[in-house]
Amino acid sequence: MESLYPILKSAHSGWRYLVLILLVVAILQALGGWFGKKAYTEGNRKLNVFTLISAHIQFLMGIGLYVLSPLTKGPTSEALYRYWKMEHIAIMIAAVVLITIGNTRSKKVADAVAKHKAIAIFFGIALILIIASIAMMVKNDPSKSFFGIS
Repeated sequence: MESLYPILKSAHSGWRYLVLILLVVAILQALGGWFGKKAYTEGNRKLNVFTLISAHIQFLMGIGLYVLSPLTKGPTSEALYRYWKMEHIAIMIAAVVLITIGNTRSKKVADAVAKHKAIAIFFGIALILIIASIAMMVKNDPSKSFFGIS
């Protein structure tokens, strides 16, 4: 199990870029569709589903890391351990739930503009949470950088 930790940590660290890129592209397309009153295309649907899947894969890797990481074993009275043990996972759960809700809502409404609006709002809030969590990570863990692979 110990040899799995560095592999999973690297995979989780690298995969975040895919999630962030897909989220940003999906949000930009959704905003364009919402405010431009554009049709909701099969391409939009696929991008949103790929974004959802990438976020869920990232979440599953994160759960594995949560179980294996020594950073979740320390005292919550220290900011570093509290962040990794409680704050990071709580924020990421919320972000993945929002992405899931946004995708589900976009499927349930018939109107194209409403589909784009659901994606823009829910994916947008999720992205804000993810960026906030990354900023908190950099603040609480001096060994980490905002864009650096760690």
